[in-house]
Amino acid sequence: MTSPWLAQPQVAPTAPRPLVRASWNRALERHLDPDLLLASLEVAEDELGDYRLAHPLASVLPVIRRLLVRDADDDSGMLVAVGDAMGRLLWVDGDRALRRRAEGMLFVEGAGWSESRVGTSAPGTALELDHAVQISGGEHFNRLAHEWSCTAVPVHDPETRRILGMIDITGGAQAVDPHTLPLMEATAAAVESELMVQRLRAQRDRIGAVTRPARRRPASGATRTDRAVLRVLGRDTGELTSGGSTVELSARHTELLTLLAWHRQGLTAGQLADLVYSEGESAVTLRAEMVRLRKVLDKARCDLGLESRPYRLTKALELDAQHVIALLDRGAHRVALATAAGAVLPGSAAPGIEAVRDEVRARLRESVLTDASVDVLLEYARTADAVDDAEVWAALLRLLPPRSPRRAGIVAHLEALTAS
Repeated sequence: MTSPWLAQPQVAPTAPRPLVRASWNRALERHLDPDLLLASLEVAEDELGDYRLAHPLASVLPVIRRLLVRDADDDSGMLVAVGDAMGRLLWVDGDRALRRRAEGMLFVEGAGWSESRVGTSAPGTALELDHAVQISGGEHFNRLAHEWSCTAVPVHDPETRRILGMIDITGGAQAVDPHTLPLMEATAAAVESELMVQRLRAQRDRIGAVTRPARRRPASGATRTDRAVLRVLGRDTGELTSGGSTVELSARHTELLTLLAWHRQGLTAGQLADLVYSEGESAVTLRAEMVRLRKVLDKARCDLGLESRPYRLTKALELDAQHVIALLDRGAHRVALATAAGAVLPGSAAPGIEAVRDEVRARLRESVLTDASVDVLLEYARTADAVDDAEVWAALLRLLPPRSPRRAGIVAHLEALTAS
């Protein structure tokens, strides 16, 4: 049964609000056609799960669902969507009948709803303006969306204030009720507070793990054999998780485990010493450090099957840097880029780590330049590794359509790079 509030399309006011008029003007400058606009699927179905898992808003979904989604049930006539900073919808919940109806305008998970793609809408315009926005019926630039109304608010990183994504409520007239806007702003504030609490808690646990045994989850029956994971991207010390325990390693022990995970065939004491010590320390120093590492692993009850002659790991250890390369090999460039949250142990001067860091950086650059879509290449161009890379920006310029509104900014950036 069609919801009564969707029976008649809503009509834009005779004189559009300044916010709406400015948004329409941006759409016209981008040569968007209000009769032909349709969102496109920008995150492939086989990539969506991994991309969502890697997104920073994934950990705060319970807060959003508690405050918004539980009231958007099958009789609510409401949808709640959460998207990334590029306007791509990652989660869409709420009235199931309404979700099916929204598929007609591709308001679905994985679709791009940035203002540059679909014109005026609460999700895209909120990201464009970096503040909460309400759009009613005919205020949408896209005529396919004239029977919908929506309220959206951006979500920021609590420390850097960088936009992480947005939260949106879509439905009929009740989606733009006066009380909806403060509710959405309060939800965004709660989400940002929860992100900060999670970071402080993780920092506390990392500091505490250095001086106390690794945290253990209550176990019943057999010992858990969860895979061991070592996180080194964007970190100066590694976080090792295994069997429900997490321990923060010292910088040196992180370097050793990273190199052993990278060189699965094993390394002699001399080879490993050359990769770890930039001042040419002897293999004797290396052996003493390996003894200390074994004690740390034993205390953490983490059995990696560390053996010597040569030094090697006989049990699986998943390195997040290797996961990025595996994603690139599968062609999942967007997910790989989201997972690569920084360089490999950026503070390390160990020769072997510098080689790993350079290889991951080079593989990511080569894959994105060779096979990635223009949107992924644009995301990569904005990273610290590529912002000054003229070849990346030139490739981006070649891929963009001749009338793309993005070209002017890219040309200006390239001219600044070549002039310096």
